[in-house]
Amino acid sequence: MVHTAVLVAEEAAEHASAGINPVLLGVLAFGAFVVALVATYAFRNANNKH
Repeated sequence: MVHTAVLVAEEAAEHASAGINPVLLGVLAFGAFVVALVATYAFRNANNKH
């Protein structure tokens, strides 16, 4: 499985000429972290059972 991931990464690196804007990548990463934070916050009280 790791070998497949390496092959995919190498192929993606070859086609990186039409890459994503670094600022856009940062905004997308920040959005993903915010979504993860919201999901974590939504289950903050799940362990408190009555």
